[in-house]
Amino acid sequence: MKVPQFVPWIGKEEYEGLANCFDTGWITEGPRSNEFLDRLLKLSKTKYGVFAPNGTLAIYLGLIAMGIGPGDEVIVPDFTFVGTATAVQMTGALPVFVDVNRENFQINVNKAATLVNHATKAVIPVHIYGTAANMDTICDFARRNNLLILEDAAQGIGVNFKGKHVGGFGNTGIFSFFADKTITTGEGGMVITNDEKIYKKLLYLRNQGRKDRGSFIHPEIGYNFRLTDIQCAIGLVQLNKLNKIVERKLKIENQYKDGLKDLSEIVFFKKEPNANLVPFRVGILCERAHELMKFMQSRNIEPRTFFYPLHKLRMQDLAQPE
Repeated sequence: MKVPQFVPWIGKEEYEGLANCFDTGWITEGPRSNEFLDRLLKLSKTKYGVFAPNGTLAIYLGLIAMGIGPGDEVIVPDFTFVGTATAVQMTGALPVFVDVNRENFQINVNKAATLVNHATKAVIPVHIYGTAANMDTICDFARRNNLLILEDAAQGIGVNFKGKHVGGFGNTGIFSFFADKTITTGEGGMVITNDEKIYKKLLYLRNQGRKDRGSFIHPEIGYNFRLTDIQCAIGLVQLNKLNKIVERKLKIENQYKDGLKDLSEIVFFKKEPNANLVPFRVGILCERAHELMKFMQSRNIEPRTFFYPLHKLRMQDLAQPE
């Protein structure tokens, strides 16, 4: 029997949740989308939000709504999924990579301070692997340097820092609903904000430059960043069992910790102080990691490497300034 690295928790209840979409004829954004949006805003305790087709495009949408564009620089953790950086590049801005700490791979704010210059306009803390970045230090850093904050909480549903849900500390925040996230719609993303001005800009940007469907008057430039009621119907069912999903994730992680507790060669990923943990994966650090992965594969256990450092990808469009 194979032990996979991840399996989305979907079943008959998600299938049944789709029935209303077909019964009512709502398959594009409609009542299920509105309900899913409202419940996510209540979960994150934020005022405004819009959907996007995926997490990467949610970052892009949030950045351009904040006014990020050509000539700007955005500080991005070197350890994150590549979409965090490519979304910056899509705006015409330059992602500038900063190191992360060793304990849980969150952004190193002390090192970020050395990267600020006249072109630096924003910072993207990434709440990586299911715990929070230290938003006290990040918000203080941003205030001192007059920077905007976009929180990449793609892996952060259910994660809190000092009792406040991640994504709601900065000017904008984003979630992802990809298949391996805590709750899934297959694909999908969301931008949240407490800033009404940014929210109004988001409304135009995501809906072809108009606020309402059915109108062919387009006051601003905008695009198609919508989801479907089919996706959101699945998301609603996933939200209904969020607590059980989190409980299940923690139980699995504790099984690994208990079974491997006597191996001093293995160091487990640590949650940030003042934050909880909703495990994205069970992350470990160890010597001879690739040998261990081969051993696991030989025993039908599927391992996975960490994200590759972005500065080593050598993509020309993501090159650092000289």
